[in-house]
Amino acid sequence: MKTIGIRELKENLSRCMKKVKTGEKIIVTDRKKEIAVIMPLEKKAKEEKIYQLIQRGAACWSGGKPAGMKKRIVSRGRSVSSAVIEDRR
Repeated sequence: MKTIGIRELKENLSRCMKKVKTGEKIIVTDRKKEIAVIMPLEKKAKEEKIYQLIQRGAACWSGGKPAGMKKRIVSRGRSVSSAVIEDRR
């Protein structure tokens, strides 16, 4: 298991994530104190959680892309885009 400091992790995040994808675990330290472990998710565990959600009825999937909202949300007053533009000024 590799140990890496926060600053080094921020500088080399892409490289570290590639290592994690290959199965390596990385310990993250802050001033030489271990604070986190980055490790790959096991596919089986991920899939089991998804199937559990589907079985409970908390999630469903028909196999395609998610459909958009069938009904548009109507709001009164200014549009959201005009509020965002004003906020950016």
